[in-house]
Order: sequence, then structure tokens, then C-alpha cells
Amino acid sequence: MAATRKLFELCGSESDRVFSPYCWRTRMALAHKDIRAETIPWRFTEKAAIAPHRSDKVPVLIDGDTSVADSWAIANYLEDTYPDRPSLFGGAGGRAVGQMLNWWGDIAVVGGIFPMIVKDIYDHLRPADQAYFRETREKRLGKTMEQAAANRNVAVEEFRKSLMPMRLTLKTQPYLGGDAPNYADYIVFGGFQWARATSPFKLLKEDDPIYAWRERLLDAFGGMARNAPGYAV
Repeated sequence: MAATRKLFELCGSESDRVFSPYCWRTRMALAHKDIRAETIPWRFTEKAAIAPHRSDKVPVLIDGDTSVADSWAIANYLEDTYPDRPSLFGGAGGRAVGQMLNWWGDIAVVGGIFPMIVKDIYDHLRPADQAYFRETREKRLGKTMEQAAANRNVAVEEFRKSLMPMRLTLKTQPYLGGDAPNYADYIVFGGFQWARATSPFKLLKEDDPIYAWRERLLDAFGGMARNAPGYAV
């Protein structure tokens, strides 16, 4: 089965620089379950490659004859299909809380980071993907990427304040999942790894408990995330 398990992951001009926050959620989930998958580099304008799997965005996991799109759907699939492997949620309650955190991660973390690093992401793309990315992301932002990034030294302060509930949690326990990381951690970590892969802009201060938490996850699974292409931020 391992030989037929594949994961479509977003990259830019460098095929080994995987930077989607959602792909990183899935990467960490697979590592947590100790499940291997072959990486298939995918770019924004290669939608035809994943269209047969009923998706126009990644991650897409191919597991034998089964294909699953969307990081949350993949996490649930892994949990249900491989119950003999370490649990991503620690039970039904953890899965329910994880669903809430999945939305918080999308809105507060990914949404908060995006305007600050959008131009840096653009700089890592191939020309064909740059044109697509600029058109679609500037429509989403309602301004140019350059305008969005111009205010990031101010915006980052508000972003750091928005993380206070997470910061207070990490003052009393090492991970969002408690004594060990689980999918709640991977949801949030995906956003920070996305930024680290594409941007030299510093989102966290070294004395922040969230910084220490991120460092621990960078070292998890044999340093998988730390050893991936990225910036020392």
C-alpha cells in the first residue's frame, strides 16, 4: 500500500519547497501516524493534475484506490482508516475541538499571516503561477500585494495579540494537545511553517511561548519541518 500512497503538495519554482499551510497539516498528520506517502509537487496552474480527484486545490491524498482532498478530510480519513496507529485527536471530544480549531486556524492564523507574507510567496513562484497568484490574491485582498505587505510591521503586532489564548495555554502545557502534540497543534503549526517556508519576515519573538512551541514542532519527527527549505525566523 505504501508504494501506491501519494500526496499532492503545493510548491513554487523549487519543487522541494512545500509551503501550503494545509499541506503541512497533512504532512504532520502522516508523520504522527507513521504513514509514508510519495510527494507529488503541484503548482497553482496545474489544476488538471488533481481534477480526476474532484479537487482544484491541495492537499490531495491518494491511498490505494481512495483519494481524499482537503486537510481536515484527510485527517479524519487517516484517523478512521488507521485506528491502530497513534491517534490524531485522542477521542471524539478531541476531534470535536479539533474541528473548531481547524476554523480558527484558517481564519485567525492563516488569515492573519496571509497579507504579511503574500508578496514573499509570489516571489517564490514560477512566472506562469505568479500571474495567476497576483490576479486571484489581489482580488481576495482588495489591494495589491505590495500594499498589503507595506503595513506588516504594524500588522504583526495585532497578529501577535490575537494569539493570546494560545499563548496562555502554552504557558501551562507544552502543546495544544497537552503533554504531546496532536492534530490541534498541526493545524496551527501549518500556518507558521507556511510562513517560514516562504518569508524572511519574523512573526514571533523569541521570548514568546508560541515561539518555543514552534521550535519543538520543528524538531518533531526527526526534524522533518526544520530540515525543509525555509527561513531562520
